[in-house]
Amino acid sequence: MGNKMLEGVLWMVATTLLFALVTAAVRYVGTSLPAPQMAFIRYGLGLFLMLPFMGGLITHWPSKKHWQFYAIRGVFHGIGVMLWFYAMAHVPMAEVTALGYLVPIFVSIGAVIFLGEVIQFRRIIAIIVAFIGALIILRPGFVEIGWGQLAQLSAGPLFACSYLIAKTVSDNASPSVIVGMLSFFCTLTLFPFAWAVWVHPSWVDLGLLFLTAILATSGHYTMTRAIKIAPLTLTQPITFLQLVWASVLGILFFQEAVDIFVLIGGGVVVSATTFIAHREAKLKSRQTTPPSTATKL
Repeated sequence: MGNKMLEGVLWMVATTLLFALVTAAVRYVGTSLPAPQMAFIRYGLGLFLMLPFMGGLITHWPSKKHWQFYAIRGVFHGIGVMLWFYAMAHVPMAEVTALGYLVPIFVSIGAVIFLGEVIQFRRIIAIIVAFIGALIILRPGFVEIGWGQLAQLSAGPLFACSYLIAKTVSDNASPSVIVGMLSFFCTLTLFPFAWAVWVHPSWVDLGLLFLTAILATSGHYTMTRAIKIAPLTLTQPITFLQLVWASVLGILFFQEAVDIFVLIGGGVVVSATTFIAHREAKLKSRQTTPPSTATKL
């Protein structure tokens, strides 16, 4: 493996650890604050962090159409974030992480529906395999499926829509502007939901949510470095490490037992998304299948 490829791998390893730490912080705060409030505070702080990098708005003011895209994306992502925060408070960390691997599959399906991508038979098989992996994780009929699992499953298509909109505007806006506009419109979307359930947060909760914003922003940066240096087919399988980190953190800090079915199912889903990424790279098509970390908050 060349030095560049190794560097890309190390950036992605760092990405998986950073996002696992995000889930751990949210899991902890989730015992004391409502999900909409946590999401609102996290994105409000994220907007504060992004303001110094929003200079691109001055030189490249978005068109009316792009403003509409940003607003619609904020609604989709904001609702998805609330569902994700709710899932984190009610579902073991490893299970939330494993189900999160489905987002690139929803992106692949959305690319066919909304972007007119041609879907090949092999990709159809990979999508079916991914959903089999989800069934292994959830085991319907054997284990009760709660509101937390349903919330995480519902968040997947919303994050996929958010990613596809981001891809649509990415040719005409810098990454910092795209992330900043997401923070702005997510904050607006989340405000009424947070206001309706607001409780007085402790300084510890605020500190952890601020840490979450820093970790998530850092994770997006390291992920961007990884996929810029190394091909997606190399970095995508490494995202499975996030499930390993989540399992370890769940054991150490939340007394969560290791569920072998979650690990197996997560591995099946990651394998399917890796295959889709490989096929897209081989066909040299416009890449729409992201690493699972690319859709994170």
